[in-house]
Amino acid sequence: MTIQSNVLAYPAAKSDQANQFFNNKLGYETDCSDVYADIKNGHDDFVLLDVRSTEAFNKSHAVTALSMPNNEINEMALSVFSKKTVFVVYCWGPGCNGATKAAMKISALGYAVKEMIGGIHYWEDFERYPVNRRVDESQR
Repeated sequence: MTIQSNVLAYPAAKSDQANQFFNNKLGYETDCSDVYADIKNGHDDFVLLDVRSTEAFNKSHAVTALSMPNNEINEMALSVFSKKTVFVVYCWGPGCNGATKAAMKISALGYAVKEMIGGIHYWEDFERYPVNRRVDESQR
């Protein structure tokens, strides 16, 4: 009795199809490593948006990130940005779809947007990239 491969139960896509798929995928997402490398190298050609609540942002957020909670994203909130602005959005992490919802809203308003996969969870807990934190005065 031959045991069928789980990996190959569905054949791999043809290389040209796979190449197109992965090329397209990178048009929709980026990761913490690429974002932080650009920040370190002084690239300011995108706006990093933390789309979690203001309270979560105040506790800890990626360096250079601006706060724009998902429920506050609308035409008026984005009107201060040029239509040529590229946004990179993030939320908590892989178990949160807030960044996906934000990216959908932002793109519907005519802006370019990418989702930072991993969110603040990967940024802070796995990669240990720098964050800004609010100092809790009651802890002093």
